[in-house]
Amino acid sequence: MGNDASEKKDQEERIRENGQVTLGGGRKGRIHLLSIIGEIEGHENLSGSTKTTKYEHILPELAKVEDDPDIDGILMLINTVGGDVSCGLALAEMLASLSKPTVSLVIGDSHSIGVPLAVASDYSFIVPTGTMMVHPVRMTGMVIGAAQTYDYFEMIQDRILSFVSEHSRISYDGLKALMHNTRMLTRDLGTVLVGKDAVEKGLIDQVGGIREALAKLYGMIGETGSSGRKGTGEKQA
Repeated sequence: MGNDASEKKDQEERIRENGQVTLGGGRKGRIHLLSIIGEIEGHENLSGSTKTTKYEHILPELAKVEDDPDIDGILMLINTVGGDVSCGLALAEMLASLSKPTVSLVIGDSHSIGVPLAVASDYSFIVPTGTMMVHPVRMTGMVIGAAQTYDYFEMIQDRILSFVSEHSRISYDGLKALMHNTRMLTRDLGTVLVGKDAVEKGLIDQVGGIREALAKLYGMIGETGSSGRKGTGEKQA
């Protein structure tokens, strides 16, 4: 009884601090729920009034989930405006490297560095009104106007393009065209995709909600067996 109360208290604390909880159990499998919301906070602390996802909280949690034999899969809920590019990409790489089945669900926005996070899972969903924004890497703060600076940003942009194209059905060149689109955002470059548009372009696998996402993940867990281990590591159909 004491252990149950302690586990419940621990879960309540994790939900309050990190938006994380464990779902399911029994024959269906246990799912770790991960929330990526607000702005991805990286190497610098944002203001106290800004809703953030702190990558230094998520990284050790993902390592713990990977090492936990009682966790069979991960469901990631996404509603983010983007944030720190380096740290967001680190999170995406960590998610993509997990051996357990993963499903992402864009429930609001998945903008900027949120795009690699959404496609890092084995299978991805987006709600009908969800949006994804693809745009070039931003230059903020003090920027030295030298060729090397722009080359560096080109390199970062190439890393993002390569990751997304490798983990989704959109090509490198197709994604780059969306990123540099000049016809949609009057004061900026880029493209906004809503719901089924993201699926048609190949960024997201399917339009759906929590019901479809959970059903897909439980099905993937059943296919991989009780260990929850992926066989090939390739994007699942």
